[in-house]
Amino acid sequence: MEQQPEDPPGPGATVVEAAVAVGGSHVQADLLDRLRAGDRIAFAELVNGWSPALLRLAQLHVSTRASAEEVVQETWLAVIHQLDRFEGRSSLRTWVFRILENVARGRGRREARTLPWSSAFPEPRDPADAPPSVDSTRFRGPEDRWPGGWTPTGRPTSWQPPPDDAAVAAELRRRLGDALAELPDRQRIVVELRDVHGLTSEEVCERLRLSPGNQRILLHRGRARLRQQLEDFYRDRRGPGDDRV
Repeated sequence: MEQQPEDPPGPGATVVEAAVAVGGSHVQADLLDRLRAGDRIAFAELVNGWSPALLRLAQLHVSTRASAEEVVQETWLAVIHQLDRFEGRSSLRTWVFRILENVARGRGRREARTLPWSSAFPEPRDPADAPPSVDSTRFRGPEDRWPGGWTPTGRPTSWQPPPDDAAVAAELRRRLGDALAELPDRQRIVVELRDVHGLTSEEVCERLRLSPGNQRILLHRGRARLRQQLEDFYRDRRGPGDDRV
């Protein structure tokens, strides 16, 4: 069942926000009217906003990136042709992603390459085999007066986003983009779907065939690596020894 958003998009919602709105809402109905009337700007916003995530999902089912790109193109064509039949009981996003999955699986079968997610990107057999999300040297040892707490040099760096400094904000986005690209495949796609494209944990588990526990672990590890990039960025800007909050 589609979950009701905590804060339903208001009248000024963007196209992508409206497409995520719960099925049957006035916001989604207005968007559907625009799309069915041939609003190219609205459709282009959806294509630009969702195609990266759709491409990631398609690559789980087909053999090459070129094939995955064709799957995404077929998906958007199917959306155009089937839009009049969409009844709006689910969110538009859920419907589009389901079309992608059907197209990608069909293409994968034609390529005789049905590769399970777990086989494509194997996880460690035991969580203990994976490196810790945070360097253990940042915590106090068992012999310390406060075991398990942060060390003076290991505690997290505080930061404030610099909304008025375009150059700094651009450099921060570049660093986070690079760090996201360097994440292991499973972590990267989970973080992208959750934090970039706004899918719920249930939607990610369904689309990637993950258990809720695995999804949480992958999201936590991916976010921890990105958080470290934020700490490094602000620490570099302040200089050594500067612990301003």
